[in-house]
Amino acid sequence: MEINELKRFVDAEHHFEIRVISHAGSRLYRVEVEDLEGQHYPLMRRGKPMLFRALDDVYAELKRAGIHRAYLVQWVAHDEVVGRDTHYQSPLTSRMPLVF
Repeated sequence: MEINELKRFVDAEHHFEIRVISHAGSRLYRVEVEDLEGQHYPLMRRGKPMLFRALDDVYAELKRAGIHRAYLVQWVAHDEVVGRDTHYQSPLTSRMPLVF
């Protein structure tokens, strides 16, 4: 989902969730939108996923789109390392609300 599409989506939809995703061991953040049906849309620029180096950069970009709340989710590869199925998407048990 491009930034201009995100602005229109926010204006039209009322039930969605913004997630700022961080991978353990990485200093980059990516943003995705989940709609009411459970579809996930990564934030894109010119057809490529947007990656941010700092949460302040994420906040600035989301504020421009009219968003002031999100959840910070950190993915840890523990389940993959020990051979279990990953449960990153559901249920989300470790996420931190962000307000900016």
